[in-house]
Amino acid sequence: MFCFDFDRRPHAAHRAAWHRLLAASAAAVFLLFGAPTMAADPPPPPQVSSIAIPPGQIDQAVGQLDSLAADLMARSGIPGMAVAVVKEGRTVYAKGFGIRKAGQPELVDADTVFQIASLSKSLTGTVVAKQVGAGAVSWATPVVKHLPWFTLRDPWVGAHVTVGDLLSHRSGLPDHAGDALEDLGYKERQVLERLRLLPLAPFRVTYAYTNFGFTAAASAVAAAAGKDWPTLAEQVLYKPLGMNATSSRFADFEQRVNRAVGHIRVGGTYQAKYQRRPDEQSPAGGVSSSARDLARWMALILQSGTFEGREIVAATALLPAITAQTISGHSFAPDARPGFYGFGFGVGISPSGRTEIKHSGAFAMGAGTTFTLLPSAGVGIVVLTNAAPTGAAEALAADFTDLVQFGKIERDWFAAYGRLMVPLTAPSGTLVGAARPANPAPAAALSDYVGSYASDYYGSAEIVLRDGVLRLKLGPAAAVDYPLAHWSGNAFTFHPSSENQTDGSISLATFDGFGAAGARILTLEYLDEHGLGAFVRD
Repeated sequence: MFCFDFDRRPHAAHRAAWHRLLAASAAAVFLLFGAPTMAADPPPPPQVSSIAIPPGQIDQAVGQLDSLAADLMARSGIPGMAVAVVKEGRTVYAKGFGIRKAGQPELVDADTVFQIASLSKSLTGTVVAKQVGAGAVSWATPVVKHLPWFTLRDPWVGAHVTVGDLLSHRSGLPDHAGDALEDLGYKERQVLERLRLLPLAPFRVTYAYTNFGFTAAASAVAAAAGKDWPTLAEQVLYKPLGMNATSSRFADFEQRVNRAVGHIRVGGTYQAKYQRRPDEQSPAGGVSSSARDLARWMALILQSGTFEGREIVAATALLPAITAQTISGHSFAPDARPGFYGFGFGVGISPSGRTEIKHSGAFAMGAGTTFTLLPSAGVGIVVLTNAAPTGAAEALAADFTDLVQFGKIERDWFAAYGRLMVPLTAPSGTLVGAARPANPAPAAALSDYVGSYASDYYGSAEIVLRDGVLRLKLGPAAAVDYPLAHWSGNAFTFHPSSENQTDGSISLATFDGFGAAGARILTLEYLDEHGLGAFVRD
């Protein structure tokens, strides 16, 4: 799951200078434009776009969505898609395309429920904003205040990391920290407790996208409310907005009759091969919803927390969530625009100079989703698909926002986004595509490898011999079970399969440190990204 697209506390003198600069800037805006209280007053410079949107241009863009969606369905081959657009607080377009499941006749419509993957993060940011506005927590609340058992490798960071730090991915945790533990079958708290073993980058300086860091923040907010996360989200956001098809529980998604099944490409066709069950990281990727429901939520965001004349979320609490809190993508050239992240929302600047609020979501097991909001135009689009990410969702959103802003599509967005998506579903491992050794070195006696190994982070690894074949068993219930094939010497291979290890992945299992009891160390390549893939014999 992903998104496209506070530094350390400054010295007191620097803070004072910064505050003087802000005050001076505000004064300059006031002198130039007057107090921005009357509708007739011109906007201050940061709100000005160099390209105006002519009357009727948004409606013309909406009118092209049918053909654009059909074209992207044909180019990508994905089974199904749902799209909704909001304009000035109203849903002006909501439609489905294709089918819910390959080989079945049921069609996608605007009420079909999809797993929305990391688009969940923006809904979570909205729920937390509601709690901030209610005074239950603040963006600066230390997570440990409500999860006293939570910490990180640096105890000082563990004690000071805040809800906002984790929701903006600036805690210092490595990219996608904890995801591999979920793949092995660990529960939410088990994963969160083990984050303390991971290396940390500089606190509040480094951006790294983490599903379980994000989940820790949301769990703290839920604990402050005395509820579990799915219940809190339902009570403070989904029900008040009338999002009756939306849930943060997988069981609810599974029970929906009108639901879209995830697909992956196998050969030249899409197949419903896997089912992602993301409850352990529910705030980060566990929401299921429909295009029609998400249109109501987009209207809420575009209207600063108000929906159909009712305040659902305080505008002052929502604003920090949907505005830049950390740099998520540094400029790679002097003329390149940076990317930013709020509290669960991606924030960027379009080529027209307009602020964009957006987020994408992806499951390699079969989901590709996105939304884009243009607050200055009062318009937003959400696109949900039931296939592993191809770029089709992002391309349709980009096509639409181009038409809104420029009256034409500026480039082939599907080709551009498609290239970015390839690594998300590509097999992993250094031996992918490698030929087996023609003359491999002999292995030791298979009994020398058999035994129990352990890692503080990953837990147990069991090597058993069954019917003349070594097998690797991993996870808290030893439910992950892979046969090992000899490669050369004390190196074996296996094919991990999970959300983070797509079909065709290959991992080395290497045994070292031989003594009287056999091998002492087992290193698993696919778990060794942070140097934690070594398991020591018990």
